[in-house]
Amino acid sequence: MMRIISFVMLVFLFLCPACRLYAQDKMVAVVNNEIITQKDLNDFLNFIRMQYARELSGKALEEKVNSSKQDLLQRLIEDRIMLQEAKNEKITIEPARIKAKINEIKKRYALESDFEHDLAKQGLVQADLENKIREQMLTFNVVEQNVRSKVRIRPEEVTDFYNQNKRKFLKPEERLLTVIVLQDESTAKSLSYYLRLGEKPEDLASKYAFTVDTLSVSQGQDLRKEIEETVFKLGISEVSDPVKINGQYYIFRLDDIIGSRQLDLAQSQDKIHAYLFDKKVQERLAKWLDELKKQSYIKILNN
Repeated sequence: MMRIISFVMLVFLFLCPACRLYAQDKMVAVVNNEIITQKDLNDFLNFIRMQYARELSGKALEEKVNSSKQDLLQRLIEDRIMLQEAKNEKITIEPARIKAKINEIKKRYALESDFEHDLAKQGLVQADLENKIREQMLTFNVVEQNVRSKVRIRPEEVTDFYNQNKRKFLKPEERLLTVIVLQDESTAKSLSYYLRLGEKPEDLASKYAFTVDTLSVSQGQDLRKEIEETVFKLGISEVSDPVKINGQYYIFRLDDIIGSRQLDLAQSQDKIHAYLFDKKVQERLAKWLDELKKQSYIKILNN
């Protein structure tokens, strides 16, 4: 019995790393003459996580990453097809461009070791990142050449869209504010009190240490809750109590209210052009990808 147990333990020790390796190298799809493995999927997800981590963290980051998992394989298949098309069209990327992008990413870190540690957390090394950046640039270039460069927006399209959607170009009411920032709560309360009495910030500058700025806000804008709840209760020339945000104290004075107004065509045309251009790019990209898929051999392995 002891010999049997010893044999089973030896098999377990030797085969488990192989099982893990198999799981990583398992084929999940075939695209023309290339395979996509589970490792490709994992690396792609880690790369996406690293990109999202520039702007998101914690729960918001995980929700964004999890939402990307749903169509991860389809995205990877489409990327593989576009990369194959880039190769067919002999599109190349200068190594200097990839190096410049890597250096740009490294500037976000205090030390290079921090950069390497962050890569390692995602299961990546610098060579993986360089390869992903090269693929991104190749994909962008092949889409630029086959899709974006062929999209045109005529002036009459912009005019027609404006005339049919004028309500979308109503500029909401704006509130013009003076914002005073202080470091100390007691000083902030004193300053708020004197401002309410009619004192001007410039007359109080010799007594109190603070900075002054101006701000224009509209309801529905992506404002912090504490700011929105404060400034939209103020009347003209009214001064708020100090509001604590990230360890500093903010005092808001409402200087003016500019009512909602209709933007004319000249004020709206850049926004309309960008919207119509992006819409046409997405439509043309979907059609181009569908055509490439029809010309390709794609096999998804469910096992």
